[in-house]
Amino acid sequence: MAERRPGRTCPISYRHGAAALAAQAAFQVETLWVAGGLYGNRFALERLLELYEAEPGAKALVFNGDFHWFDHDPEEFARVNRGVLAHLATRGNVETELAAPSTQAGCGCAYPEWVDDGTVERSNRILERLRIAALADPAQCEALARLPMHLVAEVAGERVAVVHGDAESLAGWEFSQERLATGPGAAAAAAALSAADARIFASSHTCLPVLQGFDDVGVIVNNGAAGMPNFAGTQYGLATRVSLAPHAKALYRTRIGPLHVEAIPIDYDAPAWRAAFLAQWPEGSDAHASYWRRIKFGPRYGMDLALRAA
Repeated sequence: MAERRPGRTCPISYRHGAAALAAQAAFQVETLWVAGGLYGNRFALERLLELYEAEPGAKALVFNGDFHWFDHDPEEFARVNRGVLAHLATRGNVETELAAPSTQAGCGCAYPEWVDDGTVERSNRILERLRIAALADPAQCEALARLPMHLVAEVAGERVAVVHGDAESLAGWEFSQERLATGPGAAAAAAALSAADARIFASSHTCLPVLQGFDDVGVIVNNGAAGMPNFAGTQYGLATRVSLAPHAKALYRTRIGPLHVEAIPIDYDAPAWRAAFLAQWPEGSDAHASYWRRIKFGPRYGMDLALRAA
């Protein structure tokens, strides 16, 4: 069966369930930034930190997984690791597989049926190459292993559940833009908000952004990728921002209770990032085959598809 193949399997150890997210919030802030899918782009990391440092008031930044991916050079890997772990972070499937490989999980992406086998196989090989960089300093893997799978924050009295995949699993796809576009997917997401006692779910993993409201129940926000373009013809990553006050640079936003839930562009040095990517993943490599077109031109996905009314 396809779901049992490496790269399509979701290990039992990845599963946490929505009820686990109904626990007491770990911290309280006025403004929360969440960035998933940095993918080893140190230029995006630097720009994100600049934007975050300019944020006033009580604040927190959470990297919700897959902050490593293209950074197979040991120095680049260590640089990204240091920058991320200076803040709050949760494990993505990439970090989980680097820290404690699961039998038959491959890259741990748990790709659904609409993702082609070639992409799955290349991702498995990318993870294996990345593992060499991680093992250059075993302490890095130990630090990744200590990261939680999820966090709950309280922002201005509202609960925000930060996950990598979805309410059930670290590698779940229920918060993908594809799944949320269906009636059953939307109903499941609304039920997950209630089960987690959360007003907002902030996720990443599935690599394309979506911000979808569910009337007064809550909001699902997926930032797509902090370290790659998210829309056709663009050259910036995205971060999620949740705050009482709106941000001047938000591309789009929605409201839930007193909070603004926004997509903030991470306008990193795109030419420098393309050069750094090619130095590590030249034409003919697995990452080049899977990601170069997106890095250079953006995905075949428009911003008009990301913001969805209740």
